Amino acid sequence: MSTLLTPAAELVVKARREFAARNPESARLHDEARRVLPGGHTRTILAHEPFPVTFVRAEGATLVDADGHEYVDLLGDYTAGLFGHGEGRVLDAVHAALNELSAVGGVHPYEARLARLMCERFGLERVRFTNSGTEANLFAITTARQFTGRSKILVFHGAYHGGVLFFATGGAPWNAPYPFVVAPYNDLEGTTALIEEHGNDLAAVLVEPMLGSGGCIPAEPAFLQGTFGAARAAGAVCIADEVMTSRHGRFGLAALLGVTPDLTTYGKYIGGGFSFGAFGGRAELLDQFDTTKPGAIPHAGTFNNNVATMSAGCVVLGELYTAETAEAHTARGERFRADVAEVLGRHPLPITVTGYGSMLALHAPDADLQEVLFLGLYLRGIYTAPRGMINLSLPLADDQLAAALAALDDTLAELGQSSPSQ
Repeated sequence: MSTLLTPAAELVVKARREFAARNPESARLHDEARRVLPGGHTRTILAHEPFPVTFVRAEGATLVDADGHEYVDLLGDYTAGLFGHGEGRVLDAVHAALNELSAVGGVHPYEARLARLMCERFGLERVRFTNSGTEANLFAITTARQFTGRSKILVFHGAYHGGVLFFATGGAPWNAPYPFVVAPYNDLEGTTALIEEHGNDLAAVLVEPMLGSGGCIPAEPAFLQGTFGAARAAGAVCIADEVMTSRHGRFGLAALLGVTPDLTTYGKYIGGGFSFGAFGGRAELLDQFDTTKPGAIPHAGTFNNNVATMSAGCVVLGELYTAETAEAHTARGERFRADVAEVLGRHPLPITVTGYGSMLALHAPDADLQEVLFLGLYLRGIYTAPRGMINLSLPLADDQLAAALAALDDTLAELGQSSPSQ
């Protein structure tokens, strides 16, 4: 019994077959990994059909897989890889620091040094470190709930704040068991109505200035400003999740959109490629963790101040990603997104691009077309996310970006010829 496929579905079958044929060693390694790792990996977002490739080498903005193929890395490890692969100044600093200290089990100078750099750079009064953006958001929620004595947290459809704070479809059964109120993103009227409805028990509004996992959809300035105004009028804490977006401009995307959060969460690139998270903001909120005061909130974590991450972060904010570099990189991303839009405009296909600065995403109207777009770029040596996300790293050369645009143009041309109905 045969099954009729849409043109895009037929292209997916063809692309998957080609993908598998050119990656026998990755296939073997994947099968081997599945014996000890559920699904053959330990990071769900990396899974895709027929299997994810295994990378064995990388330098700058170039990746090499187990079968010897080279790729331009346009994914940038979902924004964590801002400095590309093998950034010497980070590695040298970490090596030097670890020669002095390792798992010290105590306070050391690097944590206070990085805290000063973060406070100065992002306008924070206090900051505390965690091991991930997920932890940072969980502790920001705790901070707000303890400060206000309230329980509810307002979040947004399409948001992702960590592995247990997942709102792509409005919520998930594995989420942390807080009482969430889920509002429509970029809908100020709908959001303010929910804030008014739940205001008496609303501890915080938690929002990404741009949905990251949700497709690189920036907040409209009026929406963000109005939401913060309504939250403060209700006595709630305003939390900006800038785990991804603090890379934009001198101070992060929230500042570019005209708001000043009470708390901000950080992660990804600031650790220079090592596990990192942080939450910071107003002193009266963060000083709830001051252990010299009665009733301080405990904040445990063996690796909160680990020497590798702290020393890497000092180099990142002190040398590599200055405010001036951040502004220039944001502007470069804006130019690249415009170039992508120009390429898309040459082809009569329903594919669009959204984003801000060095983060952007390609959007197709259905899963099949989205997948064949991803596989088409991959087979042409351009590595992106299956969902279409692209994040520019600093070492990307102009010729690599030009190669990516050419690969996109060629992929779209093939799609247009093979799938005219799409």
